[in-house]
Amino acid sequence: MDNLTFRHSVLLMEGLKVTPQSSYPVFILLFLAYVFTMVSNFGIIVLISTEKKLHNPMHFLFCNLPLNDMLGTTVILPRLMQDILQETSERYITYMECVTQAYFVHVFIAACHYVLIIMAFDRYVAICNPLRYSAIMTNKMVIKLTVFAWGLAILLVTIMLGLTVRLSHCRSTIENPFCDNASLFKLSCESVVINNIYGIVYTVAVLCFSAVSIFITYVKIAVVCKSSKNKTLNSKAIKTCSTHLAVYLVMFFSGAIMTFLHRFPEHSDSRKLTSIMFHILPPGLNPLVYGLQTKEIRQKVAKLWWRKKVISLSK
Repeated sequence: MDNLTFRHSVLLMEGLKVTPQSSYPVFILLFLAYVFTMVSNFGIIVLISTEKKLHNPMHFLFCNLPLNDMLGTTVILPRLMQDILQETSERYITYMECVTQAYFVHVFIAACHYVLIIMAFDRYVAICNPLRYSAIMTNKMVIKLTVFAWGLAILLVTIMLGLTVRLSHCRSTIENPFCDNASLFKLSCESVVINNIYGIVYTVAVLCFSAVSIFITYVKIAVVCKSSKNKTLNSKAIKTCSTHLAVYLVMFFSGAIMTFLHRFPEHSDSRKLTSIMFHILPPGLNPLVYGLQTKEIRQKVAKLWWRKKVISLSK
């Protein structure tokens, strides 16, 4: 086959396979999920930004999570909802739009891991070194940790997509509900061995780095809690770490399944569902799990809700 290059061609997005009868219910469901995710995550950021009691390292680092969730949801759902209302044969996207979407999809996935790592580090310092917490978790340290999380994600994803866009491509169908790196290099008729190797090594490295880092952090926290007789400290540590771990496990396994199912075409339907849920479940759960499980945020939300109720009753 000729080694043809169509870098400015229009691609066909396979999207979700839904019947005409179910397209509108699916659209409404995704729309509600998108609105809830955006409003709840944006509300958390505004609340932390405006409430002085929440101006501390833990909550500043936490702001990275809703910000990333808004990015991950926005880069997927609006386009997916648009495609659902169109015929399968009319779901077109330009190559550059596809590359841009893939770039932010992978930045979102990588940042999920790194943001949770720096949040775990903050909890480790707070629980294991409470007397030194203020000295360690300074504003400068918060900025360094934030730059580390986003900088590492952007750097590694840039390299990965750089290896993909160098390829010519002779196919024009994205066999996925959205664009990602694997979908892009599958368009090529050239050898993609380097892309496969980098993709697998990159994925394993990110998953292992985050898993090992969080595992070691929690083991040390568990040791401190076991040796401590402070029931209040232990209760707070268990509550904080359990919610953090629950969301991490949801994100970890859905991300791992989504990535490795790309290598098995016979499970394409399962991969598509998993990939979409990865961009809906964690971003939707995070405001509930982290926001409402945090005492200060929960109290502030309850106060605002009660004030609104009083005002509405007084009218």
